[in-house]
Amino acid sequence: MLTIAQICDLFDQGGHQMYSGEPVNQLEHALQSATLAEQAGAAPELVCAALLHDLGHLLNPQGETPSARGVDDTHQYFAIPYLRGLFSAAVLEPIRLHVDAKRYLCATDAAYWGRLSEDSKRSLELQGGVFSAADAAEFIARPYASDAVRLRQWDDQAKIEGMATPGLPYFAGLMSGCALVAA
Repeated sequence: MLTIAQICDLFDQGGHQMYSGEPVNQLEHALQSATLAEQAGAAPELVCAALLHDLGHLLNPQGETPSARGVDDTHQYFAIPYLRGLFSAAVLEPIRLHVDAKRYLCATDAAYWGRLSEDSKRSLELQGGVFSAADAAEFIARPYASDAVRLRQWDDQAKIEGMATPGLPYFAGLMSGCALVAA
């Protein structure tokens, strides 16, 4: 299990890496996602999930734009064992489900595909493609699926060069408030 200090160290050490095909780096993307969640009035746990949803990219670096090489880095699953014990399901499940939320949104929102970046479209195919109607209905019935859909929408928007956000220390405090144990 990681501590909050170790999570902050991961962002300090690897957060400067560019977010594949986007004008922001990993840290900027995380801070923007969390800021958008907070601005939307999300619960602290969902703001924390928005901050940490791509932590798997920092824990399991695959180089620049792995989808262009046909690699699905399964980042949505990779971070979960490192965060289990530190955070509740209200943080962990939206992280785990945010890729399936993209598959769901493509199945249920006709305009969603057109709003995806090229890398997101490419990775979608590696992640299993668009859900069928039955798979979409099964997905949205799961606990935390609606939170994962909200997280996914912030994730998609969190690619704005120069967007003002609170810094990592601010969100470290939020993580501490969501932690199950002092970390």
